[in-house]
Amino acid sequence: GVLVAMGITALLVAFIGRGFGLAPGIDLKVGLVFGALVAATDPVAVTALFRELKAPARLATLVESESLFNDGTGVVFLSLVLAYVTGATTSVGGVLVQFVFVVGGGVLVGLAVGLAVSMIIRRVDEPMIEIGLTVIAAYGSFVLAEGIHASGVLGTVIAGMMCGRQGRDLGMSHVSREAVQTFWEYIAFALNSIVFLLVGFQFDALRLRPIAVLLAVAFAAMLLARAAVVFGLLHLQRGAERLPLNWGAVISLGGLRGALSIVLALALPDTLPARDLLVSMTVGVVLLSIIVQGLSMPVLMGKLRLREDG
Repeated sequence: GVLVAMGITALLVAFIGRGFGLAPGIDLKVGLVFGALVAATDPVAVTALFRELKAPARLATLVESESLFNDGTGVVFLSLVLAYVTGATTSVGGVLVQFVFVVGGGVLVGLAVGLAVSMIIRRVDEPMIEIGLTVIAAYGSFVLAEGIHASGVLGTVIAGMMCGRQGRDLGMSHVSREAVQTFWEYIAFALNSIVFLLVGFQFDALRLRPIAVLLAVAFAAMLLARAAVVFGLLHLQRGAERLPLNWGAVISLGGLRGALSIVLALALPDTLPARDLLVSMTVGVVLLSIIVQGLSMPVLMGKLRLREDG
C-alpha cells in the first residue's frame, strides 16, 4: 500500500507539476522523493484525533497499527529512493535486495532487543527502573539496527510492540503500567511539539505563497493515492473479518501527515536536486493535512455515525 501510494503520488505530482508549468524542475525522480516523504501517516496525530472523537476501538487500532508500520516502511522507502536518485543504486534487483535486508534486519533486531528487555522487566518491580528499560529498548534497538545498516525505525517499532505485550501486559504491576504509559505519552507529545516549534523557527511561511497551486495539487494527489489503496484493499477482502466499506472514507481521510514527514524532509542531503522545493512542499502538505483533514474528520464521522457518543 505504501509503495503504490508513493507511485501514484509521484506520477500525479510530476505529470501535473511539469505538464502545466507549476514547477518545471519536478521530474519523476523528484516526485518519488516527495511521495516517499509523505508516505507515512502520523500515529500521534491520528491517535489523538480518534481518541477525542471516540472512534470505534477496532477502527482506531487498525489506523494506529498501520501508521506505526508506515513510519518504518516510509523511512526505508525514502532511503532506497534517495539511493536510486543519487545514483548509489541503479538496478531494481539491487533495490529489492536492499529492501529485504533493511526491513528483515530491523525486525530481527527489534524482536531480540524487545524480548531481552521484556525478560528483565518481568523480574523487576520498580517503575523508575522499568521506564529506564523501555528507553533502553527504544534507543538500543535503533542503534543496533542502524549499526548493521538495517532499519532503526522498524527495530524500535518491533521492540516497542514486544515490550508492550511481553513486558508491560505480562510483567508489570498496575502502578508500573500507568507510570510507563504516562512517561511515553509525554515524550511523544514533547517531541512532536519540538519538531513543529523548530519548523516555525527555521521555516519562512512566505516561501509557500509562490507554490500555492502546486501545494494544492500535491495534497490532492496524496489524498487520491491513499483513497485508491484503501478502497482497493477493502474491495479485495474476504471472510468474517471484513471491514465495513464506509470505514474506507474515515481510513482515507484519517491518514494525517505530521512531524515525521517534516523531519525526513529537513534531513534531506543539501546536494539533492530541488531540495528546497521538496522541503517547502512537504511542510505545506503537512499543514494542509492537519488543517483540512483534521477539521473535516469530526464532520465525516458524525455523518457516518461512527462516533461512539453518537
